[in-house]
Amino acid sequence: MRALNAMSSTIGAGLVAALSGVAAFAQDAPSGLNEFGPEPKGWFLQDAATPVMEELIVVHNLVQIIITAIVLFVFLLMAYILIRFRESKNPVPSKTSHNTLIEIVWTVVPVILLVIIAIPSMNLLYKQDRLPETEMTVKVVGNTWNWLYSYPEYENVEEWVSNPLDETQAREVGQPYLLATDAPLVVPVGTKVKVLVTSVNNMHSWAVPSFGVKMDAVPGIINETWFEVFEEGTYYGQCSEICGVRHYYMPIEVKAVSKAEFARFIAAGGEPEDKFAQLNDGGGAVVSAND
Repeated sequence: MRALNAMSSTIGAGLVAALSGVAAFAQDAPSGLNEFGPEPKGWFLQDAATPVMEELIVVHNLVQIIITAIVLFVFLLMAYILIRFRESKNPVPSKTSHNTLIEIVWTVVPVILLVIIAIPSMNLLYKQDRLPETEMTVKVVGNTWNWLYSYPEYENVEEWVSNPLDETQAREVGQPYLLATDAPLVVPVGTKVKVLVTSVNNMHSWAVPSFGVKMDAVPGIINETWFEVFEEGTYYGQCSEICGVRHYYMPIEVKAVSKAEFARFIAAGGEPEDKFAQLNDGGGAVVSAND
């Protein structure tokens, strides 16, 4: 009985973890060209944009398969027990109290499953935690309520503030509201980027689902993580720490460009892209994107 209770607890915990994993990440990439972020009514993880996220999806799928198999097995086993050992078929109840083979199986099989899950999980944790030989560094500072970005290795680029676009601005430039910003973080593709994450006052969390990155921004502490983007495009994330009344107003936008484009961006002093330049009618008024 204790073993059955332990197995039931394991199944329940696994289902909660699986559901949490699906809910924690935004969904498949949207239909917009070279934009990667949550999709309305999406149900799975975002497409992988980094080696870490690729491995994370593999581990997630492995655990999902194992959890699903356990749930189906227990469901069928309970159905068999209810039918096979119902009172009408067994007027004289069995007095069997032990079965050595069954006790060995329900002890050994869970251990084997845990080992199967543990090996790729530990490899993934190691890859996430251990920084490889990186090629550039980005500093990310959580503020109330925006993100501050800088490149410590490029003295000609000043720190800048990344604020979210309001609903009207997002609609005008055709980007998602509460995800797009006025000044995205720009990084080159095919480059291992070290990210130093900290905060000015509140606790925040810098998270980009398609990168497989989620790092807490803690005042007085500098945490490290890394990523390497495969494909050029715009990637979205959000602060995933409940940091205060405007927590929802801290989106993350990362623009991955070619190495040549990034070199031009740095040479120009890291001047943020003017997203509304094409919407200006020449007289200083911003017009609709459809005009």
